[in-house]
Amino acid sequence: MLPYATVEEAEAAIGRSLTAAETLWLNYSATKSDYFLYCHNIIFLFLIFSVFPFYYLFLEFFFKKSVGPYKIQPKVKLSFSDTIRCYKSVMRMFFLVVGPLQLVSYPSIKIIGVRTSLPLPSLGENLLQLGVYFIVEDYTNYWIHRLLHCKWGYEKIHKVHHEYTAPIGFAAPYAHWAEILILGIPSFLGPAMVPGHIITFWLWIALRQIEAIETHSGYDFPWTLTKYIPFYGGPDYHDYHHYVGGQSQSNFASVFTYCDYIYGTDKGYRYQKKVLQQLREGPKTNGVENGALSDHSAQGYKVD
Repeated sequence: MLPYATVEEAEAAIGRSLTAAETLWLNYSATKSDYFLYCHNIIFLFLIFSVFPFYYLFLEFFFKKSVGPYKIQPKVKLSFSDTIRCYKSVMRMFFLVVGPLQLVSYPSIKIIGVRTSLPLPSLGENLLQLGVYFIVEDYTNYWIHRLLHCKWGYEKIHKVHHEYTAPIGFAAPYAHWAEILILGIPSFLGPAMVPGHIITFWLWIALRQIEAIETHSGYDFPWTLTKYIPFYGGPDYHDYHHYVGGQSQSNFASVFTYCDYIYGTDKGYRYQKKVLQQLREGPKTNGVENGALSDHSAQGYKVD
């Protein structure tokens, strides 16, 4: 809860006039507790899990011919009822695990120093902090993801997420309850290292989940703005990881590709791209390459 209730009190406290955004924030948050503001995460996550995957579902059902060329695994098709079944499973886990986790994790947010006060962070501060959060989460998630692909971790926990060998947007948060808890650690480390405003925290949670939905969408659209982000993996990159499944030792990164490149865990993906490029250029007689192509073709993996 803010220590002042009027614009005049706030301006006197920070020593300048409030911006329009700060005035809106004051009017909204002045009488609300910090705990209530933090619990907005539950609403944001519910809306993101529910609304953003429908973008891809809408395109698939109403513009099938137009977006068909961009489907990464065109031979794999899920019915509408299967998609809704996935959404129901995600919502069940949301209300049983994700929501309660948000409710009880508030003390940790207060301990690390996430604030709700004025002044609001500048655009530059927001971007810098969000960049740190993405990098920290991406690096930490990479190693946890690799561990989850060991025999025990995969069979007991991570296998649930890989039930969708051709992922869809709704399947981004589809996972074992233990995986949801474990992967909450990388998401929390960035804000713990560089604590900021609650608005920055909201943006971080929202953007990370939207990114996950995009990379699990099953579509590699050329018009997405994320294609301009350096080292960004994207749907095609992560789709390969799901396509290979439990045997995958490639493309562990959640957002960027640099960890896979540095530690050599993108070789399978790069080899596949090389083979597909050779296919575009003409038929090959090499048995290994033809075998690889036949395997991918049998699964319906896209050839651009």
